[in-house]
Amino acid sequence: MNNENLGRDEAAQRSRTITVDSYDVSLDLRDARDPEAEGFVSRTVISFRCSEPGAAVFVDFIHAGVHSITLNGRPVDPATAVDGSRIRLADLAADNEAIIAGTARYSRSGEGLHRFVDPADGETYLYTQFEPADACRVFANFEQPDLKAVFTFHIAAPAQWQVASNGAEVVRDPMVSTPGCSVWRFAPTRRISTYITAVLAGPYHRAEDAWQRTLADGSVLRIPLGAYCRASLAEFFDADRIFAVTKQGLDFFHDLFDFPYPFGKYDQAFVPEYNLGAMENPGLVTFTEDYVFRSRATRAQYQHRATTILHEMAHIWFGDLVTMSWWDDLWLKESFADYMGSLALAEATEYTEAWVTFANRRKAWAYVQDQLPTTHPVVADIPDLEAAKQNFDGITYAKGASVLKQLVAYVGFDAFLDATRRYFRDNAYGNTTLADFLAVLGAASGRDMQDWARLWLQTAGISSLAAEPAYDGGRLAGVRVRQSSTDPVSGQGVLRPHRLQLGFYDFQADGGALVRTASPGLDVAGAGTDMPELAGLPVPALLLPNDSDHSYAKVRLDARSLDTVLTALDRIADPLARALCWSVLWDMARDAELPASRYVAAVQRFAAAETDPGVLQVLLDNAGFAVEHYCPAEARSDLREGLLASVRHELGLAQPGSDLQLTWARALAALARRSGSAAGFLAGLLDGSATVPGLVLDPDLRWRCWQALAATGSATPDQLDEELARDLTAAGRARHLSAMAARPDPEAKARIWQDAVAGSQLSNQLLDAAIDGFQLGTEQLLAPYIDPYFQCLEQVWAGRSIELATRIARGLYPQAQDLPQGLDPAEQDVVVRTDQWLEAHRQSPAALRRIVVEQRDHLVRALTAQAAGRK
Repeated sequence: MNNENLGRDEAAQRSRTITVDSYDVSLDLRDARDPEAEGFVSRTVISFRCSEPGAAVFVDFIHAGVHSITLNGRPVDPATAVDGSRIRLADLAADNEAIIAGTARYSRSGEGLHRFVDPADGETYLYTQFEPADACRVFANFEQPDLKAVFTFHIAAPAQWQVASNGAEVVRDPMVSTPGCSVWRFAPTRRISTYITAVLAGPYHRAEDAWQRTLADGSVLRIPLGAYCRASLAEFFDADRIFAVTKQGLDFFHDLFDFPYPFGKYDQAFVPEYNLGAMENPGLVTFTEDYVFRSRATRAQYQHRATTILHEMAHIWFGDLVTMSWWDDLWLKESFADYMGSLALAEATEYTEAWVTFANRRKAWAYVQDQLPTTHPVVADIPDLEAAKQNFDGITYAKGASVLKQLVAYVGFDAFLDATRRYFRDNAYGNTTLADFLAVLGAASGRDMQDWARLWLQTAGISSLAAEPAYDGGRLAGVRVRQSSTDPVSGQGVLRPHRLQLGFYDFQADGGALVRTASPGLDVAGAGTDMPELAGLPVPALLLPNDSDHSYAKVRLDARSLDTVLTALDRIADPLARALCWSVLWDMARDAELPASRYVAAVQRFAAAETDPGVLQVLLDNAGFAVEHYCPAEARSDLREGLLASVRHELGLAQPGSDLQLTWARALAALARRSGSAAGFLAGLLDGSATVPGLVLDPDLRWRCWQALAATGSATPDQLDEELARDLTAAGRARHLSAMAARPDPEAKARIWQDAVAGSQLSNQLLDAAIDGFQLGTEQLLAPYIDPYFQCLEQVWAGRSIELATRIARGLYPQAQDLPQGLDPAEQDVVVRTDQWLEAHRQSPAALRRIVVEQRDHLVRALTAQAAGRK
């Protein structure tokens, strides 16, 4: 059963009618290990007040049967009160107690209470994931963020399991009625929203530590720390390293926010088949177990995990302590957590290069999202839960964080920090809107923030900034910084205020590095901002707008500067400036302003100079994508083979055993999925007949090689089965499925399509693996699935949870297409077919249409770049 699509107006009416005081939730998980047990008994006692005695209200509960309902001591007939996933309670008193018991279902989609059976040892693991509105898949509640309450959980489960929730364990009682089982009772929480409650249960491995600080009054705040993973991953679990980052974050945020950690304990659980990177449940933060590295991990991977740990920790204040009233203001938690996570990473950990990573990865995500026709303001219009689900995107996270970075430059860090501290003090355990934050920010900065918020938070689209130098012989006559931007939602021009720097870069006297010689600051507010004070300065080799990356904008270079970048990018000494120049080239390739082949050539020429494996990975991924999607079909094979040869060459030159060597090896395997020229070398690596000094073929790298061999028809099912026998783990199972799906065999593609679209046996993780492998095929091999894709969309959306339906609708779109010579991109067959579907299905759910519109835009962008590559 899917969620009722709760609307914003319904939620507002419900919050005007009631105030929730507490939930007492009992879950019976004693039979969770029985594969025949599809559900579990859930009982909820809700204490709440009604401002309009005599009114009615509904409770949310996605169930497999409601057993009993009691309101204020009188029974309510489920036959009349239950309507789908809503339970109607009528004739309310001023003070109310509702008791609802029923059966809830275990999940395989990562929504609600997810059940996973470990293929390594057969053990069963449970965990919850509720955002934005899936707590009602586990217990009856009023599912909206502004109806906060105190939660107390009681969990019956096998006695040898680890069981955890938001609150600390108070007592564990053996069950006389069921020997071998116990009931865990947890301390009541603070007032929190339903979507951040959490339960964990199973034979998890647990590590412990603690953090403490002396407070201003002399008392000691001690926070117990816990870390969980599956038992079969315990040997790979580096809990000490996780705890080290956790303590650094708690130190940093304690001092920064001047508001002590408020939720008692700090557990972090790394769980299987997780839909997200992590979730900020107070007292029990959950993470994808991809962060438990059973194979060699690079520094970039450890940095990414540390970023996520600190992002979720920032949520304790931005999101858990103070929560948005409705999903329109999702940015009040996600944008702030994204910004604060990078800030803490740069300021409190070894990863001082965090802002380079932010520019390379997070901002790049935002720029892609903000150029889609479905882009939206940071403060979005979210009419219902389906819209909320779709808005966990690059705008809410990365653009919002980028805008906050610009805000800090605009008002000053001290004013920003003072505002956040006041915001926490004024709104602790409550809910807020944009107006609440602007009020404290205006008071702290002495500025009227309304215009700034209107231009940055309430409009969509990217500003473009270009420096236009004027010359007087060999010197500058001045520089004009030009701004342009159109809000794609309203169609109106938008000129935003930018506080930024203009970087001057020149070659050192010996002809070596390209270094910054000046970086004057300026405020850009209109269509053009003149800098006459630069007159008389020597013409720099590179003039870089938005130097130091304070603002959020696409940058375009003057002709001289662009030529410098294309011929000497590797000589730019500053890594952040280099990252910004790489971003310029990628934006130009995506916008068909620079032939994609020139971007690929730049990567082949300059990428080896990058010493950060995370930056290198982004460049190689971009280059591979450019070859397969942005380059015209007739040039693709030569470009692919050239890039592949370059990567293989650099693999041989890389320092043995280094992170960079591993990054080159992974890139080689990724590129080899589309070319058989490296098949013999990869097969040799797998059987030991070929070696690269220092390169270890761990499970991750072995599966990458096998997937490449499978995709090019160089691996048999028997060989893939033999590799699975070597790696009977959850990750191995998913990698095996992906490799099997990648084979260029029409029967294999047909079987995977059936399992993914019509079947119901694939969990969320396995569905992803199946789709990933399926899409590795030629345009001709996948052409038979174009019409079936469009024919199945509405049925999939109606029959699957929104999580699984989204994966199918987005992942199976026929994205890999070529543009025939002389054809306009809008006339390409799949684009036309997409337009026909959109026209014929105007009444389809908005969230589904959004996915199709976005995929169409990605395709048209690729076809446009292909056309530009022919000129």
